[in-house]
Amino acid sequence: MQVRRPTRLQVIAGFAAVTAVALLVTDAVSQRRGGRGPGRFAEMERRALAEDFVGVATAGRIERGLFSLGPSGVPTTGVRQAAKAFLQALSPEQRDEALFPVDDPEWRRWANQHSYPRRGVSFEDLDEEQRKAAFSLLRAGLSAKGFRRSRDIMRLNHSLGEITSNFEEFGEWLYYVTVMGEPSATQPWGWQLDGHHLIVNYFVLGDQVVMTPTFMGSEPVLAEAGKYSGVSVMQAEQQAGLDLIAALDASQREAAVISRSKTGNNALAEAFKDNLDLDFAGLPADQMDSAQRSLLLQVVEEFVSNMDDGHAKVKMEEVRAHLDRTHFAWIGETEGPDSVFYYRVHSPVVLIEFDHQRPVFMPLPRVPQRQHIHSVMRTPNGNDYGKDLLRQHYESSHRAEVSL
Repeated sequence: MQVRRPTRLQVIAGFAAVTAVALLVTDAVSQRRGGRGPGRFAEMERRALAEDFVGVATAGRIERGLFSLGPSGVPTTGVRQAAKAFLQALSPEQRDEALFPVDDPEWRRWANQHSYPRRGVSFEDLDEEQRKAAFSLLRAGLSAKGFRRSRDIMRLNHSLGEITSNFEEFGEWLYYVTVMGEPSATQPWGWQLDGHHLIVNYFVLGDQVVMTPTFMGSEPVLAEAGKYSGVSVMQAEQQAGLDLIAALDASQREAAVISRSKTGNNALAEAFKDNLDLDFAGLPADQMDSAQRSLLLQVVEEFVSNMDDGHAKVKMEEVRAHLDRTHFAWIGETEGPDSVFYYRVHSPVVLIEFDHQRPVFMPLPRVPQRQHIHSVMRTPNGNDYGKDLLRQHYESSHRAEVSL
């Protein structure tokens, strides 16, 4: 079996991603929560938004015809009602802060870093009843697992505040909610949750849902002491990757492992990477047996199943339809209780990255650690934020107006 090594473009992209992370961490010293002043964040955001949205491409190409308007058969009544109730619970001033047009660039203004200046309404500024309404919105859009995962990430951000003795920049409530468009049964709308290690973009059109980009991670991933001692996240995703790489034979593993050396951060599809151009790499699923393909689908499902159960099933059907064109790539150690690694699942309709990262705030050696994990899920080929569905909706609406 031919061994697939990273292309020059992939290597360059890897260095670029590490550099971007370093710039963002450095910028954390000078940025203050709540503003959009000068600094590297502002410059990176400016550069990203100066480009029209294209989406994650492969070999410089966006493949069309992968996503279509049409009923999913899964109701969105609950999330729509929850969004309306949340907006009604806000004061007029808070509502003005929370609401944006459905096609506003605010969708693309997100970053994992704790110091990124955000808009919307913060959990910190909500009273008890308003927080309940915000959590009801999250519950309506996420699965029970996805809601629990989100809350645990927020709790672990409190744990990081305990570790650093810095609750000005870290804490359970430093997360912002925005609503894009007016919640509607027929018109496009959505919501976004944005904060440290937790970003959810949730687009709705009729009964169709796109929940990407979604970022989930934490530092630490396990609270060993403090208010939330014992809380942990990302363990199932970590184990699912290990189970799959362990199931491959020697030649398959050689194809999947694009580098055995993991000395830094490898994630490529994080903030400001909406137009990432990423070639397929690693082991294609059409070279896996049925048991291995099942394990690959389990990896994907660990991430997809954070969205409500009905729409997660719809998404998994879409993933299965393109399984033969799905690739699994790995960087780092493949076994051992303390192994650190990065893996990627990449198909025409889903891109998933899992990455053990260098510690930023915890007192650990500055090499990738299991106590700092990033993960991101995207919809390639132009449908992050539901953009391809929105494009088709506008085109069909225009045709209808012209025909009148």
